Parts: sequence; structure tokens; C-alpha cells
Amino acid sequence: MTEQAAANAFSADALKEKYRIEREKRLRSDGNAQYLDLSGVYRDFDADPYVEQGYTRDAIVEELDVAVIGGGFGGLLAGVRLHQQGVTNIRVIEKGGDFGGTWYWNRYPGAACDVESYIYLPMLEEMGYVPTEKYVKAPEIFAYCQSLARKHDLYDGALFQTLVTGADWDEASARWQVTTNRGDKLSARFLIVAGGLLHKAKLPGIPGIESFKGHSFHTSRWDYDYTGGSPTEPMVKLADKRVGIIGTGATAVQAIPKLAEAAGHLYVFQRTPSNVGVRGNQPTDPEWAKSLQPGWQQRRIENFTAIVTGTPVEEDLIKDGWTEILGGDVPLAATNTDEERRQIADFAKMEAIRARVDMTVKDRATAEALKPWYNAMCKRPCFHDEYLPAFNRPNVTLVDTDGHGVQRITETGVVVGDKEYEVDCLIYASGFEVTTGYTRRLGFEMHGKGGEAITDSWKEGAHTLHGIFTRGFPNLVMFSIIQGGQGINFLHGINELSIHVGEIVSGLLKDGARTVEPTEAAEQAWMGVIFSFLMATAKFNLECTPSYTNNEGSMGDMATARSAPYMGKTMDYIDILRAWRAEGSLEGLEITK
Repeated sequence: MTEQAAANAFSADALKEKYRIEREKRLRSDGNAQYLDLSGVYRDFDADPYVEQGYTRDAIVEELDVAVIGGGFGGLLAGVRLHQQGVTNIRVIEKGGDFGGTWYWNRYPGAACDVESYIYLPMLEEMGYVPTEKYVKAPEIFAYCQSLARKHDLYDGALFQTLVTGADWDEASARWQVTTNRGDKLSARFLIVAGGLLHKAKLPGIPGIESFKGHSFHTSRWDYDYTGGSPTEPMVKLADKRVGIIGTGATAVQAIPKLAEAAGHLYVFQRTPSNVGVRGNQPTDPEWAKSLQPGWQQRRIENFTAIVTGTPVEEDLIKDGWTEILGGDVPLAATNTDEERRQIADFAKMEAIRARVDMTVKDRATAEALKPWYNAMCKRPCFHDEYLPAFNRPNVTLVDTDGHGVQRITETGVVVGDKEYEVDCLIYASGFEVTTGYTRRLGFEMHGKGGEAITDSWKEGAHTLHGIFTRGFPNLVMFSIIQGGQGINFLHGINELSIHVGEIVSGLLKDGARTVEPTEAAEQAWMGVIFSFLMATAKFNLECTPSYTNNEGSMGDMATARSAPYMGKTMDYIDILRAWRAEGSLEGLEITK
């Protein structure tokens, strides 16, 4: 469809007004506060169903070169890169029972990578591995994490089922003193915090959650004892059950088709419909895999990242929904394209998404309720070929809340619009905390020089160099999107960051550095870089429907602005790190010996 044809196919003014109305329905004054923390009466929702309860071990007291907090891809890759640099006196501390992070926790039926697996899974060439599908399922990703850890001998130094309770800088010894719920006392020269994005589950603040007498759980703590089956086998115990699922975001889009196949009846409670495009998954062609030349993965990764950030390329190597949305004749990601042209292109892409709903879902009212009314990148797009057809099944009912969410939960069911839907099992596909406070998501406080808590140091917003180092907290290294890199393929940035950190930390250890922290001037300069991109994205975010991508529609305060990610192109951020590292002087860091 040409731009002119697109312009003629719909009224831009009418769509803008429709988007505004739908956004206004969903705005809440409580923002992130609408969600419940999984503690107190809700603590059972956070219990790990994948390990045997009652685990104990002896406390560990030791000195380390590096303590790494988090065993997801960030902490895992940090450990790998440190080992490659010869730094082996490390511990990885992880609250789960294994490596994997989000892929340890998210074992719900249908869970899979939403970015092409050939570019998502890091270090494929080094591991001599090619994924079995274009978009592999969660069990394969989890197994790959385990393989990475085994190959690089990280299991010996891993402390699983262990929660960090505190991390305090000791100025006398120039070490971080890390304590855990297992009684461990670890004294580390460097502390790497890689808590990850999608690990702290949240519940919607719906009245009555604790009163429900049936069975309930969060999707990231899937209870296969109740549902039957496994991530790869059907949930046979749901055949006579009325199941409700609250949420229609990325997790629900993958889980709902499997639940629809298994449940006696499935009720889907929706606040905001997802933007669901074509997936087109396919098994890996063995001949293609054999033909791959050295350097193939990095070329493919950088090709994808270029396209989805609006950088022209000669060829689209990926050819999927992501590159179609953000690339094309008028790339939505290109900042050098006229804003009006980009908006018309966005309208056209979303009209196609809404037309796909009409072509797939037979019931007109259901189809209308499943149509997303917002710009393509306001919520993370989803891609699935079984989600929309699931609503044609006679045992599936969509309960649309018209943007207001579920009214309340009773002992026996869910109330929407004063109508109660009785269910035996209630599943919360309500996602994770992404934009709440840093230490809230970590689950512990860090105290730097003079005993200052990082929460207090950052009370008016974060201050960092490259999103990695922060003044007042020597030898602390952060893997975070706060003033750091971000992108569609999150693992591209994480892998590059792990290379960066591995080289920097190993070099500092070898040089006998005692303390390392950024100068105030370096932090201010980096803040200027962060702010330089905010104005370009502020209008877009403020016009979007509320979600974790725009802090639930609340983007206006200075602390939030100061804690924003680097909003330039992913490769530009990576190039900044590479150039800074190559220059060699570690400009902007104060180093004592």
C-alpha cells in the first residue's frame, strides 16, 4: 500500500481521536502503584514451583574477586566473559534453582522467543550450536543457558536458591560485603548487579484476589501439578475445568492457544488488546545451517539491529514481523523521515493488524474487542499464528473490560461489569515490574560510601556513566536499562555489555585498582546524552496507551526522565562503549590503587 493509498484508506484525524479516547480509558492516577507486590498475603504467588521446598546448605564466608548477582543472561554472560579473561574467583548468586533468569521462571505453555533465535541466543558460533527453529521455545532456551554455564564452568561457583539481603561498601577493605538469606558473607572486590528486567512478577491491584477459593497462580510460576502436562505436553487435568486468565499481553498471547486446547472452558479477561502480527515460525533448514560462514551470527544480529533502529541496509536478512513493522518503505524507526509520513505509515500498518483480526475471528463483537487502537510500538508487538483463531473455539470466551480492567474477584470467580464469571482456576498473566524503583526490583538495598543507600543517592533520578558505573558506589557495575542501552533484541546489548564489562573489570583487577567510580563531570556529560533523546520520544510516549514501555502513562517527572534508557540507536550505544574501551584511558573514571 502506498502512502497516498494509505492516507485515502482511513481518516488520520479520526484515528488520532480514537487512539486518544482509548488511551484516556486506561489512564490511572496510581500508575505503577496499581500493581501488588508478591509479599505478605500474596507471597505464595512468588514461590518457586520448580525446586523442592526445604532446601538448606551451609553458609559460605569467603573473599572473591567478583560477586555477580543474577543468573539470567546478564549475569551468565558476565560470568562467561570474566572466565574468558582469566577471572575465575567469582560467585553467581541467583534466587532461582538454576541459570536462565526469565527462561528459568517462564515455563508456561507456549512460551517462546519473540525475536529470531539465530540472533537472540548469544555466542552460537562459539558454542557450535544452531537453534532448531526460527523462534525456539522456552525449554530449548533454558537448556542453552545451562549449556553455556557448563561449558564455562560456572556451576561450581553458583549459589542457587539464594536471595541477596544486602550489599554494603566497606571503605577500609575496599570491598563489597554481600549478605544472603543463607547466612553467606561474601567479600568482593567488584560487585556486578545483573538483576534483569523480567523476573519480579506483579499482580494487578484487583480487590478480592486473596479471597478466591479456587486455584490461582502467576504465569511465571506455572503450576503443572494442577494443570497437568509440561511445557511440551498437553495439560490434561484442565479438561473439566473452568479457567480464567487475566491479561492479554505478550505472555498471554503465547499461553492462551494452549489453554484453549486444554480447558473445559477458558475465560480471557482483557483490558488492552495486543498488536498481534504473523509469526511464520519454521524449523531450521539443515542445509542452510551447514552453509553458514564464520561471522554469520554477528552479521545477522547487526543487520536486524540496523533495520529496527531505522538504519538503511542493502538486504533484510531476517525478513520477519519486526523488520516489516520497523523497516519497509517508510521505516517507523527512522528519525530522518518526516513525522507525518511515519504516522501515516504507522496507521497503515495498524489498519492491516486490525484487518487481520477481522479476517480471522468469526464473531464480530469479539473481533472488534480484539482490535488494538494505538501506534505500533506503544506496546511491544506480538507475533502469533494461533492466538486469534483460539477465539473461534466454542470453549473460549473473551471478556473485554473496555479498558477498565477487572472490577473485583470473589470467592468463586471474576466480576466484570457487575457480571460474575465463575472459574475453578485463575491465572494471572499480569507481567513483571519493569519501571518500578531499582532496589524494589532487586529485592535488596545497596549502601555505598559513607553508608549512603543507592535509593537515597538516586532519589532525584539516576546518575551514571554509560548506565554502568555510579558515583559514590565504588567498584559497582550495573547491567541495567537505567541510562543504559536497550533494544528490540535485548540480548544484543547484553552480550556487548558483557564483553565490555569483562574486559574492563579484568583489566582493573590485573592493574591492582583499589577503587573505581565515575567523576561527577562524567555523569553530568552522560546525563546530557540521555536527555538529548528524551524530547524526541516524550510526545510519542505520552500519547501511547499505558503500559510498562511508558511507565503506565506517567513520564512527566524529572526522576523518571533521569532514569530513562539511552534512547538513541542500539549500535550507537555499542559503538560508544567500544570507542571508550579502545581509547584505553577509561576516561571519566576515578581510579585509586
